[in-house]
Amino acid sequence: MTRFDDKIVIVTGSGSGIGAATARRFAREGARVVLNGRTREKLDRIAADLDPQRTLVLPGDVSDQASAEALISAAIQRFGRLDVLVNNAGVAPTGPFLDASVADWRKVMAVDVDGVFFCTRAALPHLIEARGAIVNVSSVSGLGGDWNMSFYNAAKGAVTNLTRSLALELGQKGVRVNAVNPSLTFTDLTEDMKDDAELMQKFADRIPLGRGAEPEEVADVIAFLASHDARFVTGVNLPVDGGLTASNGQPKQA
Repeated sequence: MTRFDDKIVIVTGSGSGIGAATARRFAREGARVVLNGRTREKLDRIAADLDPQRTLVLPGDVSDQASAEALISAAIQRFGRLDVLVNNAGVAPTGPFLDASVADWRKVMAVDVDGVFFCTRAALPHLIEARGAIVNVSSVSGLGGDWNMSFYNAAKGAVTNLTRSLALELGQKGVRVNAVNPSLTFTDLTEDMKDDAELMQKFADRIPLGRGAEPEEVADVIAFLASHDARFVTGVNLPVDGGLTASNGQPKQA
């Protein structure tokens, strides 16, 4: 498919995981892709598999307003327009509420919430002009609570509801705003969990499809939400969770 022929797409946090898979997916469908993340080496590894004439690597920290604005400005300078913004950059601290530090709170809010805010504010004039789309990467943790992940729950809850609010505000300006809400996805952030057989079994018991997601499975849904196929879809927080949120929380019974 070539649903994004010559469309310009920015993917934040695209050095690994869902972001990298998303950048590759858009590139396969004809997009010109802007890769963003904090580590140049990771971005270069992803870019090595893409057409250099259709790829722009722009390292930077989206939690910094000036850096986020520079990202959008450089993308416009190179490609002349912007059609899709994927706000994917994120961190996921864990730990009991009383034990976690104020620095951890500031960091998750800065990356997961401020990053979305700064990039969206800077990108919107160009997205309005192109009648484009925003896809935020939230989480099932933005739809309900987790044990010992209160900071992350608060941050992703903000992204979830910001998605809804912006969809209301921007719909008549021609910009669609949606989010994906993945459950366990095998990325760098969850790498240390994969070797814990007992924990993986707990996830398998709760997820009807019996496993976590691969990044490509989330990227496929991001591409759908950004595409013309989803032209009448906005304000949606779409669980990409193997059926996890279909449950009312009660345990499995015989």
